[in-house]
Amino acid sequence: MSPVASGEALRERLVPWYRANARDLPWRRDPSPYHILLSELMCQQTRIDTAVPYFNRFTVRWPTIEAFAAASPDDVLTMWAGLGYYRRARLLHAAAVAAVARGGLPADPDALAELPGIGAYTAGAIASIAFGVPAAAVDGNVERVISRVDRLDADPRSKGGKQVLRVRAQAIHAPGVASEVTQGLMELGATVCTPRAPRCEVCPWADVCLARPAGDVTAYPRLPARKAAVAVRAVAGILRRDGRVLCGRRPEGLLGGLWEPVGAEIGPEEDAQAALRQAFAARAGMMAHVGPLRGQIVHVFTHRRLTVEVYEVSAEEAVGFVGDGTYTELAWLAADGDGVGWSKLAQKILAVAPVTGGHVGDTPPAAG
Repeated sequence: MSPVASGEALRERLVPWYRANARDLPWRRDPSPYHILLSELMCQQTRIDTAVPYFNRFTVRWPTIEAFAAASPDDVLTMWAGLGYYRRARLLHAAAVAAVARGGLPADPDALAELPGIGAYTAGAIASIAFGVPAAAVDGNVERVISRVDRLDADPRSKGGKQVLRVRAQAIHAPGVASEVTQGLMELGATVCTPRAPRCEVCPWADVCLARPAGDVTAYPRLPARKAAVAVRAVAGILRRDGRVLCGRRPEGLLGGLWEPVGAEIGPEEDAQAALRQAFAARAGMMAHVGPLRGQIVHVFTHRRLTVEVYEVSAEEAVGFVGDGTYTELAWLAADGDGVGWSKLAQKILAVAPVTGGHVGDTPPAAG
């Protein structure tokens, strides 16, 4: 069996390749610490071509980390809407606030990792790309390219596997080329050493890759079988008033801080209309009259496949209601604006029964 290539041999092939093949991305034109923080949080679990317009909008709206830190969390969520995984937006803002409080983003990876939402990977990425510190940053792309070039049998998501990959990535680093090494590893995985159709013929590591001559490149990395998505059923009600719809704001957790029409998850055999009446009673203090079914939408989270039945609703408002804690507040909102954050799930629900125009001065029921 051929020996494992040295870190120096991998670096000597990687850096020139990256310089010649790097994609033109906005944060690469100006790799300031703030820009790298934004790009790294936005690109986690999101395709780069999806994240780019969000990055551009954020940097126009908030050109500096100080301006971003001064933004309200609501404004951040509104700008983030549609990008998914909304916890990232809240952590991104919290990291910026904490960084500004200490005078800016630090260069030291350990100090970066003390900020909210910044783990070992993001700390290494910011330190190496923005500050030139030779620090490993191991994401899914880096897991894949190193697992293949070394033909590693270790599960990259296990504690031991993570440590092996981190040590190996660190060995490829050297002073003076930290940015190119980190971005080169990511670029190699994103554009050449892809999950299902790697382009080995143009890979700068083709001559030292152990998986290629063995003919089992796509067998690496050795990941455990993915769990099947759990089927979940839900119901939502469209209650209109003067062109707006009654919505609840979710607390911390899944889709935290975002707005949605009032609804609930229900059991596989549960009566949808009865469940919706109960949801309006418990969550909005209203006696709901459930009208016709407007349609169904399907939304897939990482491990959940949610099917939502959407109904028209009319209701009578109760007095003195404080809510059951499902929503932090309720409001009558226009589906096409109001400066609030809508999740993709809420957008799908509203598209089934569009609500447009009008203005309302009514005070919505209180939510506890």
